[in-house]
Amino acid sequence: MKLSYGWVVVAAGMLMTCLSMGAMLSLGVFLAPLAADTGWSRTGISTAATLDFLCMGAAAFLWGTLSDRFGTRIVVALGSVLLGVGLVGASRAQTLFEFQLLFGGVVGIAAGSFYAPMMAAATGWLEARRNLAAALVSAGMGVGSMTVSPLAAWLIEAFGWRSAMLSIGCLAFALLLPAAYSVRRPPSALAADTTSAPTEAYPLTSREAMLTPQFAAIAFAHFACCAAHSGPIFHMVSYATMCGLPAMLAVSVFGVAGLAGLGGRVGLGLAADRLGAKPVLVAGLLVQALAVGAYLFVSSLKEFYALSVVFGLAYGGVMPLYAVLVRDVFGPRMMGTLFGAVAMFASLGMALGPWAGGWVFDNSGGYAWLYLGSFGIGLAAVAIAQTFRPRRLPPAADGLVLKPA
Repeated sequence: MKLSYGWVVVAAGMLMTCLSMGAMLSLGVFLAPLAADTGWSRTGISTAATLDFLCMGAAAFLWGTLSDRFGTRIVVALGSVLLGVGLVGASRAQTLFEFQLLFGGVVGIAAGSFYAPMMAAATGWLEARRNLAAALVSAGMGVGSMTVSPLAAWLIEAFGWRSAMLSIGCLAFALLLPAAYSVRRPPSALAADTTSAPTEAYPLTSREAMLTPQFAAIAFAHFACCAAHSGPIFHMVSYATMCGLPAMLAVSVFGVAGLAGLGGRVGLGLAADRLGAKPVLVAGLLVQALAVGAYLFVSSLKEFYALSVVFGLAYGGVMPLYAVLVRDVFGPRMMGTLFGAVAMFASLGMALGPWAGGWVFDNSGGYAWLYLGSFGIGLAAVAIAQTFRPRRLPPAADGLVLKPA
């Protein structure tokens, strides 16, 4: 049986999300040695991560729109170049402002070019397996935290933080440009180019779609979800170190959460095929909120490992479900634009946690209020997700009606 070329596109998407998100999240590993070497505050360094997600969110909407119009390949190729430039430049930064501009601005803009466009491309190629395709592209982010962060920790220990960041930037150039070249437009998109007729089953324009209550529920739930887990993820290594774990073991806790997130993305994606995306999303968000609150009560390595498995399964598992809901409700024609807009909301949520954690630590000497606040926001995400109701479309010309996700 001949395999679809879509699996090559999925593999490319996994690699792109792995290196881009892995590089961004590895700043948590760089945090302590960078502060010690430069004298910059943790709040200032963490602000670079906040800028990452702000820039990624703003850029994701633009990149998604460009991918709908010009194709995914050119978008991810440009993103690959920017990612390498940003990391290499940040490794040479002499002032905190330079570092924030390069790591927080350029790297963030670059990272926004991968997730939404590759989600649209992968689900377009594998129409019948779009839940699994979305889960696997999203799984790259989990792989990133369990590979790039340990690599960064080893490089920092061996060569220092500047050489470590420079090496990761060079790795981005070497791997992502060939991956970008392998991306092709899905057959459905090529067929759509030959006709001017819109897809009748999904009659809304992108502007109209963004004004629907379904879009609002997906976007705000994703915002609250990311706001709840971004701080605990970014400051996990620092928190585990504060609890007495050696640096490499603290990084391994972060890696375990990433590995569990990989399993959660695939597992919850398959569960959504059987049970529907909404109930699986609500359950995952509830487990995520409870796991965040439970971090206040752990201290030993075994406890950190066990909780990181639960936390990783939950936060990782819910991530691809937002793309599935967007695709199911609004269709493939403008998924790059709409999921790019949803990703913008998610990035705003991701931007809160790193900065908030750095501010809490600098002003209280600990992370208790970070976890308490994240727990509350996590419960808010559950409540928002509960408000989602699938949009019922009028019958199309062939009599088809969109079924609930």
